[in-house]
Amino acid sequence: MGILCVGEALIDMICTDKGSALSDGNHFLKKAGGAPTNVAAAIAALGGAVSIAAKVGNDPFGKHLRDQMLHFGVDTRWMLSDPNHFTTFAFVSLMQNGERDFVFNRGADGELSKEDVKEIPLDEISIIHFGSATGFLPGPLQSAYLYLLSEARKKGIFTSFDPNYRHLLFPGDPSHFIAQSRHFLQHCDFFKMSDEEALLITGCADLSEATRVLMDLSTAVFAITLGKEGTLLCINRESFVIPSIPITPIDTTGAGDAFVGALLFQLSKFGTSQMKQLSVEQWKAITANANKAGARTCEFMGAMEAFEHLTDQIFQ
Repeated sequence: MGILCVGEALIDMICTDKGSALSDGNHFLKKAGGAPTNVAAAIAALGGAVSIAAKVGNDPFGKHLRDQMLHFGVDTRWMLSDPNHFTTFAFVSLMQNGERDFVFNRGADGELSKEDVKEIPLDEISIIHFGSATGFLPGPLQSAYLYLLSEARKKGIFTSFDPNYRHLLFPGDPSHFIAQSRHFLQHCDFFKMSDEEALLITGCADLSEATRVLMDLSTAVFAITLGKEGTLLCINRESFVIPSIPITPIDTTGAGDAFVGALLFQLSKFGTSQMKQLSVEQWKAITANANKAGARTCEFMGAMEAFEHLTDQIFQ
């Protein structure tokens, strides 16, 4: 029984001209990306059985994304090529003031439809992970998300959710993102979010209040990542801080996705019914190991490059 990651697969074009706006930048570095794509690569790097459901263009960049997934050992049967849409791009530059200059050129990733995912044999899947804010943008991907969530609930499949909020995708009004995220929080078995996302989705001013609201909203086990302070793990209306791993970070890109990938990889060792009945101590151990994976990723430049160094040996 494998894990299915569903959502965006895209190319990050990172401006390497430090401090330049995109309009002034001349040099860009191509990187395979998309949060669920990263999670799938991390799971496969650890030795897990994982598939990716996504859409890419029938172009060289779509081929690059598929090749990257195959390199890690991800099942790409459901990484579909769209002949009518180009692979999605995200152009990013870090400005001198610390802000990001960002342009999102959406293409094939938003075209993954309900009809596409109906072909996936869900009887072979023990966990479905939903992990991209782009799933809440208008388009077919939104219907595919909702369909898979509904089917997972019917079939008793363990569901995982990471909102991955990007404010530049929802300029001015995040209300639709918040409403869709709350729907998933209410129907998933596990979710992970950052402290900033917890405040946004709950509308609270401090994390303690946000945690209480999330406990009222969802019966799921959840983790709120706190950076160097560790991870807040909440289960059965109790909360625990799982310490982070002391490191000197090189690049934090993909750390959250590595955390989720490592957590789901460990969960996949249990049967579906067992996953939903793990003890507090088991969840603490799983979260501590996931923290190790996130920390390991921060020691290398670039998410996919970092995943090359992920093995289950880091849990020992």
